[in-house]
Amino acid sequence: MTGFLIGAALLVALTLLLLIAPLVRRRAAGAEASRRAINAGIYRDQLAELERDFAAGGLDRPDYEESRRELQRRLLEDAAGEEAAAPHGQPARKSALFIGLSLPIAAALIYFSLGNLPALTPEGAKPPKFTAQQIEEMVAKLAERMEQDPQADPKGWVMLARSYKAMGRYEEATRAFGKAGKLVDEDPHLLSEHAEALALATGGSLRGRPSELLARALKLDPDFPDALVLAGTAAYEREDFAAAAAHWERLLKRLPPESEDAQSLAESIKKARAAAQKQTRKKPAGKP
Repeated sequence: MTGFLIGAALLVALTLLLLIAPLVRRRAAGAEASRRAINAGIYRDQLAELERDFAAGGLDRPDYEESRRELQRRLLEDAAGEEAAAPHGQPARKSALFIGLSLPIAAALIYFSLGNLPALTPEGAKPPKFTAQQIEEMVAKLAERMEQDPQADPKGWVMLARSYKAMGRYEEATRAFGKAGKLVDEDPHLLSEHAEALALATGGSLRGRPSELLARALKLDPDFPDALVLAGTAAYEREDFAAAAAHWERLLKRLPPESEDAQSLAESIKKARAAAQKQTRKKPAGKP
């Protein structure tokens, strides 16, 4: 919550800076290029031109005097207008102050009225909890939608398969993985999940089809961890202890040496290597 409020405060401050700065600078900019200075220059030019015309004989003295008085009158009127406009700097500052105070207050009032204040708390950030019945209903609705158009959404089948797997409904999970087709066949992660669901659906054995899926997964990614674990387990199950140790050793190279997983895997490799050596000693001479 604190991080959100700090970020919101920074955004408000930046917004205020962008809004208020032009109002505060308005009077300074006017001072640098005031209308009085500009108009004075214009009138000087006009007066000089008037004098040149009079000196050249283009104007007689009455016209010259009349035109000169008119220029002076206009200059005085503009100067008076400049003085009357000068106090506008103060309203600009008042506007800046008003915006600076009202904008954060208005934002806070709107949020507290319409916003989701509990979502700012750590508890509010937690995902909603569903009952077992609600989960069953959501999965049933997904299954119904997928059955209506089986070819439309392979990702939907994967989602359904994972849901069934998490619920312990392994046979249904296996069928859903199978309907995802190419999406599963080209993804080592999904192939490994499919193999595991098949094994669990048949009493935990990785023989046969699960081993084929794992072989395909390792062909796509020889270092994929889940496939290496399960392929090693499948090899151990069929008493190919050397292959089991090879799969697990490949995985061990990818684990932090001091991690608990690495230590546990090293123990399994040690047992597989010992079983492989024992197996080799039992083979009759001359047989592979």
